[in-house]
Amino acid sequence: MRGEFLEFFEAHGGLAVFGYPLTDEFTLGGRRVQYFQKVRMEWHPELPKPYNVQLGLLGDELGYRQPPISPAEIPPANHPQRRYYPETGHTVSFAFLTYFDEHGGLDVLGYPITEFLIERGHIVQYFQRACLEWHPENPHPYKVQLGLLGEIDINKKLDEKKLDPALLDPQPPPAIMTPPTPFSTSASGASPTATPTPLPSVTAIDVSASVKYAITGREGYQTVYVYVTDQRGRGLSGAQVSFVAHYTTEDRAFSAPPTDATGYTHHTFSVGNPLPGYIIVIDVTVTYSNLTATTQTSFLPWW
Repeated sequence: MRGEFLEFFEAHGGLAVFGYPLTDEFTLGGRRVQYFQKVRMEWHPELPKPYNVQLGLLGDELGYRQPPISPAEIPPANHPQRRYYPETGHTVSFAFLTYFDEHGGLDVLGYPITEFLIERGHIVQYFQRACLEWHPENPHPYKVQLGLLGEIDINKKLDEKKLDPALLDPQPPPAIMTPPTPFSTSASGASPTATPTPLPSVTAIDVSASVKYAITGREGYQTVYVYVTDQRGRGLSGAQVSFVAHYTTEDRAFSAPPTDATGYTHHTFSVGNPLPGYIIVIDVTVTYSNLTATTQTSFLPWW
């Protein structure tokens, strides 16, 4: 990330809100954009600051908009925990309303385009530019999170051959500038020799994981993507990654290649004809030297 997109990212919640970047900046439909796990950022030079970076209208583009609620369902104008938007005919309520107000409101998320829905066992609501999900199992303030619309949209475009898959290839990190190495001179006056400066050792690791398809059929293939970082937040090469997918009738174990120079790896496996309607949780375990980190991701076979 760089420039205006980095400024917007840091000003509106960073990694906890938008997730990891999936691409570098590129041109889509004549506009400079960058995909993240949960959103697509767009550069609008025709608009004044702070509106020249906006989130793409993924909720609308992906077809989630629903008809307006009926007049009988519209809450009173002074309701303390519900707010009606006549522009789209939907409300924002309770914890989602608090999150909406604290994270930029209309300027960032756009208007609501659905009411509450139940998806993959969670309460969700779609907005023009994002999806909010309710995770009561998480500690405050992480009970409300954005859904993975960025991943859903970019995978849809890839499947439809509308994007070059190379856009998702990890890019090498920028060169790290280090201070000049000190020199030592022997007592005999011999030519000085450079004393190498060792890099800091890895003392902690962190891991994040996502799936290519949040919802799948009962056949076909699924891909798990894993990103491993060290205590400085930099991609870690050579970490060992394993998975256990918990099906209703069995557990299936897999392993991925070691992480590359940027900290990424992935593994593709057969979905395996599971029962529809049951969430498959995938436990991800990463080891590096004597360090271990774990995380989870999941998907829902449906048809």
